[in-house]
Amino acid sequence: MIYDKIIEMICKQFDMDPEKLNENTSFDDMDFDSLDVVELLGDIEDEFGLSEIPEVEVMEMHTIGDLVAYVSAHTEA
Repeated sequence: MIYDKIIEMICKQFDMDPEKLNENTSFDDMDFDSLDVVELLGDIEDEFGLSEIPEVEVMEMHTIGDLVAYVSAHTEA
């Protein structure tokens, strides 16, 4: 499941507790700066075989749920 994989990636990469994350958790809530978001998105692109996520799309992503929705809409999962 895309949601579970993204949570796993966030927890591993940023040493976070999965129990404290959900679809409504924002990048701000996780204290991510723009470099953290770019790093995470690069890993997401690699993991799910996505082409580079357009900057306009990135600017609209604020929560884990937004990221999951984008990946779901752009993969054949």
